[in-house]
Amino acid sequence: MTSDTTDLPVLVIGAGPIGLAAAAHLLERGLEPLVLEAGPQAAASVRSWSHVRLFSPWAEVVDPAAEKLLAPTGWTRPDGAAYPTGGDWAEQYLQPLADVLGDRVRYGTRVTGVARAGRDRIVDADREQQPFTVHVEHADGREERLLARAVVDASGTWSTPNPLGADGLPALGERAAADRISYRIPDLRDPAVRARYAGKRTAVVGTGASAFTALAALAGLAKDAPGTRAVWVLRRGLTGSTYGGGTADQLPARGALGLAAKAAVESGHADALTGFRTAAVEPSADGRLTLVAEDGTRAEELDEIIALTGLRPDLSFLTELRLALDDRLQAPTGLAPLIDPNRHSCGTVYPHGANELSHPEQGVHLVGMKSYGRAPTFLALTGYEQVRSVAAALAGDLEAAARVELTLPETGVCGGAGLYDEPAQDQGDSAGCCSVPAAPQLITLGTPAGGNSCSPGGSC
Repeated sequence: MTSDTTDLPVLVIGAGPIGLAAAAHLLERGLEPLVLEAGPQAAASVRSWSHVRLFSPWAEVVDPAAEKLLAPTGWTRPDGAAYPTGGDWAEQYLQPLADVLGDRVRYGTRVTGVARAGRDRIVDADREQQPFTVHVEHADGREERLLARAVVDASGTWSTPNPLGADGLPALGERAAADRISYRIPDLRDPAVRARYAGKRTAVVGTGASAFTALAALAGLAKDAPGTRAVWVLRRGLTGSTYGGGTADQLPARGALGLAAKAAVESGHADALTGFRTAAVEPSADGRLTLVAEDGTRAEELDEIIALTGLRPDLSFLTELRLALDDRLQAPTGLAPLIDPNRHSCGTVYPHGANELSHPEQGVHLVGMKSYGRAPTFLALTGYEQVRSVAAALAGDLEAAARVELTLPETGVCGGAGLYDEPAQDQGDSAGCCSVPAAPQLITLGTPAGGNSCSPGGSC
């Protein structure tokens, strides 16, 4: 860094798990962080799914540098073998960490733009000698411009869920039906939320851990509220790998999520509608909803829809920076080949850091969930290693930045999420791992009392 920027802070966007860990690592390296959080308190996004239990135990969701920062306050790490909920994580670890950082964390401060001072993305002259200018909007509407020596974007992807449409765009009618569509795992502890789904027929769209959790929750509700039923809408076929790694997953709680979803289907509380690519949401004469697939197949008589089709990064405030992003994943080009679900199936993501997260615009790093772009399966452990490496690089310790200090657990999952459009090949026992049926099929496993069923390929 030049003498013009050495007295400026490293600006961290987002006071979530990775942003706060980044601040701890920067302090450990002698760099001054300034964390900007749009929400009113630390871990605002985590708090919005406070009812969901993590599949990583406490031992894997506490950053080492953050723990060192907390230790003098008398803070004690919870039982490392226990699994916190999002609320536990926020209250017992993330908020105390933010409190230790004190005035280095500013709440109600939304970043609206990042650029080089006096330089738009076109201008080359003296670009790297200029500090970053960060435009923010405060909760009261007041605008401000801040200067920074570097920018670490840990704002995540929670605020930008993917739409229902299989083409990546909102399905026709999706916006008009917004009051009947949720993009979050329902908190059935809330009486109002419970009443919304009790005795209703709900479509759960998606194939990841969030969809597994929602299916299991609705199956649990069905035991207390007769008539509660789920239709699990998948773009892929239904195979053994659909449910994740199961007992082969080195994170047992993650494997258990898929097994819980499988139990929901096999117990008859959920039907699996496979090979269904949503194109439209239509209202019915009776006030219910219908999902329409690209091939015209219809899933009818739906009361609610839960869309859990993944997340995507918000890049709107970074348009004046020179970023190298993969054209598919919107992840840094150095990282994308390591996480691309079109290429990867079984196994782990290679640990990575500043080198893979670098951009043509020096001094900018996207970390945490945002670094994965649209790719799934991000772990807190990954983010903590990222910010350790990035902090070392910003401090000039390139040897430490390049060092790998993490081994990630195997998923036990066969088949990348991006492969659902590929037809099955003749591969012996492995055939069908990532296959999709030729036409949408409704598969009902188990027939509970009072349940209904639909013919394969028909509406339901």
